[in-house]
Amino acid sequence: MTLHGEGGTIKMALKMPDITAKPDPYALWRNPNYRHYAGSWFLITFSRRIEFVAISFYLVKLYGDPKQESLLLGILGLVQALPVMLLSIPGGQIADRFNRLRVMTLSFSLGILSAAGLVAVALFVDDATVWFYLLLAIGAVGWALGNPSRQAMLPSLISTELFSTGVAWNSSVFYIASVTGPIVGGAMVAMFDTMAPAFALILFCRIAAIAAISRIRYHPAIHTEQSISWKSVVAGIRFVRRTPLILATITLDLFAVLLGGVTYLLPVYAAMLHVGAIGYGVLMAADMVGAICMAIVLAHRPPLRRAGVTLLWAVTGFGAATIIFGVSTWFWLSLLMMFVIGALDNISVVVRHTLVQMLTPDEMRGRVSAVNSIFIVASNDLGGMESGFTARLFGPVASVVAGGVGTILVVLVSMRIWPQILKIGSLDSIRPAALDEPDRDV
Repeated sequence: MTLHGEGGTIKMALKMPDITAKPDPYALWRNPNYRHYAGSWFLITFSRRIEFVAISFYLVKLYGDPKQESLLLGILGLVQALPVMLLSIPGGQIADRFNRLRVMTLSFSLGILSAAGLVAVALFVDDATVWFYLLLAIGAVGWALGNPSRQAMLPSLISTELFSTGVAWNSSVFYIASVTGPIVGGAMVAMFDTMAPAFALILFCRIAAIAAISRIRYHPAIHTEQSISWKSVVAGIRFVRRTPLILATITLDLFAVLLGGVTYLLPVYAAMLHVGAIGYGVLMAADMVGAICMAIVLAHRPPLRRAGVTLLWAVTGFGAATIIFGVSTWFWLSLLMMFVIGALDNISVVVRHTLVQMLTPDEMRGRVSAVNSIFIVASNDLGGMESGFTARLFGPVASVVAGGVGTILVVLVSMRIWPQILKIGSLDSIRPAALDEPDRDV
């Protein structure tokens, strides 16, 4: 298949899949490298979720006004998003120039420093708001610099044929951690007068994650030594811009979650539904349970055959479920909608990550993964900031409902701008794209 994009022609090699082959969904778990990779991913995500829940409830307790709480939660999103937005591109350049395993280890160690600081602040500081924001920013710096290496390293640990299955399992690990993290975090906030025990657990998890990363046996591909230049730094951006399928899917996901995300307003909705800290944890967990169920289904089935059409329907359903959640005053209906939101969002996750990693040559995966990270953070954390600020102005219900409507409109606009989305077929047929005139110095 040949795609024509601005700045060059991109050839995408397709391998016809064997539709009669029965997938082995558990093959990856017999690979020790993948087990260590997935284990570290679980621990990092688990700790980040506990951190988010604990600090969110601390901020909510400061005021009794839902609009003021929304503003504080929006600032929380900005604090976590800004370092990633500023440093992911340099992190991608580092990932393509140095050993990605070492970059992960050093960068994610900042999370240990951040967690240790949170423990100290919880024990010895009364008004900790500014300190919490500062320490979260330090952890976000480590995440920004290390996450492109983490994403780019996965295709080197598993076979191409199993990659979409690996993405599904990886998302399962992420969402299992995202289910248990909020529940544990909410329970610890409810049980203890201080947040120090929750932060101590975060510290332990991050030390264990670094230990798991150190056990990965990673043999990086040998690339031609690259000179550092502005052209080299922005090569990932140029590659994404010239590859319509990557640009279309990550842009669709960006605006869908940016407009339709409700995660940062869940503490406010928990108060409106009168379910407290435990109910908040359950609402957040329902999103993740839905994603886990979908990931398990995708891992046990052959790779999606009509991935583009499936993606568009999934994002449309995501927007519709967001609208229903926004107007719901019944806890069980809200819980069901969070489950549906998580399940449909995970389809987008699998399609997007498979396209980003499989269409990108290994020597550029760090920089392209950095661009993908910026889009993810913009959709999640800046989406949280947008939800918080919009809720501050118009109220939480109006913010969520308008976001769901906007998500559906984004699907229609994306189909108009990038009709190539409809042509995305089987995920296991995708191979790295190459420019007709490759950039030798990037």
